[in-house]
Amino acid sequence: MSWLYSVGKIFFEILFFSFTNCRVQGKENVPREGPLLVVANHMNLTDPPLVGISIGRKSRFMAKRELFRSPLMSFILRSVGAFPVNRQRFDREILRQVEETFAMGFPLVMFPEATRSKNAKLQRAFPGAAMLAARSGVPLLPVGITGTERIRGVKSLLTRPRVTVNIGSPFHLPPADGKLTKADLSRYTEIIMAHIAALLPAGYRGVYVQRGE
Repeated sequence: MSWLYSVGKIFFEILFFSFTNCRVQGKENVPREGPLLVVANHMNLTDPPLVGISIGRKSRFMAKRELFRSPLMSFILRSVGAFPVNRQRFDREILRQVEETFAMGFPLVMFPEATRSKNAKLQRAFPGAAMLAARSGVPLLPVGITGTERIRGVKSLLTRPRVTVNIGSPFHLPPADGKLTKADLSRYTEIIMAHIAALLPAGYRGVYVQRGE
């Protein structure tokens, strides 16, 4: 990660804390060091930098590969710690990037829904986060975001929308009985999304409304 990471961090700190009514809860739950898989709900393009700023640790990010088509955008994203992923499947290169991230002790931020929610409610999640957590054994840190769905261009910032980042306690997935199966990944995904849902108001829980109780 280059100097652009530090510049971007300062830029987004100014953006969020000057032009939104931003509040971060549960920051004491973030481990100070060691690998970490950060999982959060996703509603806005600003969510990745918001999560990175909120946990207060230099982090890496997964981003859909379509964003890397432009050479300039690819350079910027890679410079701030992002790497491209195929949302449908993880290939060897992605797994290598993840292993490298954890080996260096960095948090990895990802959004299990793999896309932005258009109605601000949790959508059915993909099993990618569950697979990475089960393979690596690293702790997961759940994060619930509210309010970024109201950020719709520069004009919306003039109203200083209220944005809240609620950070939960780290947790581990239970061990699988033998070889990891699709049923295991489905169960683990439900566990992960239940932790995220518990950090959100009921109106944001979507298909996981019962899991957040």
